[in-house]
Amino acid sequence: AALGVLKERLQSGATRLIETDDQIQLVTAPELSEFIESLRKQDLTGDIGKAGAETLAIILYREPVSRSEIDRIRGVNSSFILRNLLTRGLITRDSVTGQGYRFSISPNLLQHLGITDKRALPNYSQFMGAIDAFDTAET
Repeated sequence: AALGVLKERLQSGATRLIETDDQIQLVTAPELSEFIESLRKQDLTGDIGKAGAETLAIILYREPVSRSEIDRIRGVNSSFILRNLLTRGLITRDSVTGQGYRFSISPNLLQHLGITDKRALPNYSQFMGAIDAFDTAET
């Protein structure tokens, strides 16, 4: 009875209640699908911006790297930009037992950059040497 009342109340809102024999699920109203699709396309086609470029650079040179390490290097929370980069398929996220998630570049990113290996990036060896020197000095 209570479920029926809730289902009826939701009919005029942005969500709907779907029932199967053993499950209940809240979903977006079908009439909002075009709007939601436009938001999704914005996430996929808009410029990644400076924050996205910074985060990609960190992942390119430090992979696999945790979100906390990315946040430490950037000095700000990177959760939103990581979600955006994951949605675009530019990075991957893998769970490491006892260590949380680690982020790495995706083949999609290499294809987008027009390279087949990250070592083909301009001055890759020099940057890696500078990063290693920085890490050594920091510890």
